[in-house]
Amino acid sequence: MLRNIVALRRVLYDALGHFNTDDGWAMASHLAITSLMALFPFLIFATTLGSFLGAQAFADTAVHLVFDTWPDQIAKPIAHEVLNVLTVRRSDLLTYGVLLAAYFASNGIEALRTSLNRAYRVTETRGIIYRRVQSIFFVLIATAGFLAISVLLVFAPLLARLAEAHFEWIKPYTGTITLWRYVIASTVIIGGLFAVHYWLPAGKRRFVSLIPGIIFTLAAWLIGSTMFATYLDHFSSYVTTYAGLASIMIAVVFLYIVSAIFILGGELNAAISRYLEARARVG
Repeated sequence: MLRNIVALRRVLYDALGHFNTDDGWAMASHLAITSLMALFPFLIFATTLGSFLGAQAFADTAVHLVFDTWPDQIAKPIAHEVLNVLTVRRSDLLTYGVLLAAYFASNGIEALRTSLNRAYRVTETRGIIYRRVQSIFFVLIATAGFLAISVLLVFAPLLARLAEAHFEWIKPYTGTITLWRYVIASTVIIGGLFAVHYWLPAGKRRFVSLIPGIIFTLAAWLIGSTMFATYLDHFSSYVTTYAGLASIMIAVVFLYIVSAIFILGGELNAAISRYLEARARVG
């Protein structure tokens, strides 16, 4: 028991110490702003591609998938404006504007890569072209995944009726589309976390070694977003302080919290790996 406490203390000290001394707070700020700047180009690119491929309901489902896991106080104002932007008809799929949207969306992936390289204490050795192509590939994969989920949600009522006709026991569970949206959104987040931790940073990591940091990230995101939402409900003066900019300021602060937790997840994985390697050398 004492040995486990000592090990936990060393791991946490290593993770928090490296986060603090290696500009973790500044990287969280960079990641938050870059993510916000990449989010809208990504949704515009994905929605345009979805409309081109015939997935007309993509805008609504994509907004749900992105914002359903955000606290309502943060998500509602932004989701409303995003939906207004995404429902504007576009026929410029292959024009420079939409291609630039894909490029700017990939900047968010690059910010994730830089943050994780620092967290895992590795030096990037891959070429800039390889990294940018990989980032754009991530954007395309995310778009394809959102499109597939969009189509699935559109056909969900029909699939539910077919299931009810053949399986009586499933009826109590088929009417909770909102619940399924939460489940799907959570699955997308978990899969995305594993993908970015495994492929984006330089070097190689075992898949199982990513689990502690991802569990920490998910738990801390839930706690942090709940606490921030409670703060907004009871103590916040953002609206009186920032007036019309309140929604943007709230989103930036929320993404800053999320980004810091995300980087700490990588720091935790790196600290655990360093501890286990040190133990193996001593043993």
